[in-house]
Amino acid sequence: MEIIAFVSALALLQFWGFGLMVGRARGLYNVPAPATSGHEIFDRWFRVHYNTMERLVILIPSLFCFGYLWGQYPAAALGGVYLIGRQLYAIGYVKDPKSRGLGMLVGEIPLLILLLGSLIGAAVHLVG
Repeated sequence: MEIIAFVSALALLQFWGFGLMVGRARGLYNVPAPATSGHEIFDRWFRVHYNTMERLVILIPSLFCFGYLWGQYPAAALGGVYLIGRQLYAIGYVKDPKSRGLGMLVGEIPLLILLLGSLIGAAVHLVG
């Protein structure tokens, strides 16, 4: 399960990096804490960071469950696709929120596979 731990750590590092971008945007666009909106670019980075946090709640447990039930390599591969999707989402969203679709799709599909795979794998093991 080491590779799943590695992918999980990469996901958390990516989230941390998005948090740094929020802080950077806060300074660049003079959005004083504790404000959560102000300048449009700050708002976009804030949304990227927050949306990523929402997805991590699904990603991390699903990665480990899927990896346990179906194998660590397919789980890690799906996690890698998720990370690429998140990066595309961030770039697209900050550039123009209307262009976030590809990144969202690339990130959501592996999440759905990990989640449903975990559910199906658990059900099969329970019955079998």
